[in-house]
Amino acid sequence: MDERMWDHSTFSQNRDRLFNQDVARLFFQRIKSLDEWSEYASDEHFSVDGTLIDAWASHKSFIKKDGGDPREDGTRNPDADFKGEKRSNATHQSTTDPEAKLARKSNGDASRLAHMAHTMMEHRNGLIVDVECTEFNGRAEVEATLEMLERTAKPGSTVGADKNYDQKRFVQGARELKVTPHVAHKRKGSAIDGRTTRHPGYATSQKIRKRIEEGFGWLKTVGGLRKTKLIGRAKLSAQLLLGFSVYNLIRLGSLSGWWRGSHV
Repeated sequence: MDERMWDHSTFSQNRDRLFNQDVARLFFQRIKSLDEWSEYASDEHFSVDGTLIDAWASHKSFIKKDGGDPREDGTRNPDADFKGEKRSNATHQSTTDPEAKLARKSNGDASRLAHMAHTMMEHRNGLIVDVECTEFNGRAEVEATLEMLERTAKPGSTVGADKNYDQKRFVQGARELKVTPHVAHKRKGSAIDGRTTRHPGYATSQKIRKRIEEGFGWLKTVGGLRKTKLIGRAKLSAQLLLGFSVYNLIRLGSLSGWWRGSHV
């Protein structure tokens, strides 16, 4: 009774404890232990994908690792012209967020400093069953997905994915976990063949896997995570877990009728 009441500063004082990825993952897992979860979530069929989350860092902060002198023009925010300058993650690093990497999702996109978010979605109602946060390095999507499959998928499960996952390392890794990879196959050099694509379940996985974009869309618009305001992957990982926890609660609420008061 004598403790101080919560006020507007309570969150700020406890933010570091809240944005702890272990605490956030525990909260995420507790939602999966709700009675409603087993009713609305599949434990056999999944899809995976990754997206870029813009880092809280500007291109001006991306300077040479060898200690090259920062640009100065007598102001606090000097002009910068990178035209003709070759910059890469091997030679440059952000002074604001050293863990952010210069990245682009496809050849037509502009490069920006970002982190990668990875999710695993179940197929019955589009609930997010696992989340990972990594750096952008060309290998992260496969490595993070195999880690999520090992942690979440039971033997005999299927996993849908786009063409970025149609590579021997992922297909072989999934099969070693006894998970059937339903990846969109490339026209040339595909790691899967007719033994996988001829089954009706393959076409179903390819149709449903596109729903994973709904989670990313919600996270970046409603969840406000198109660009993080936190520094470092550990805090962003916690932010992603908390964001998708809310997404799952909203989905469960809609599916079970919580919002209509049927739970009272």
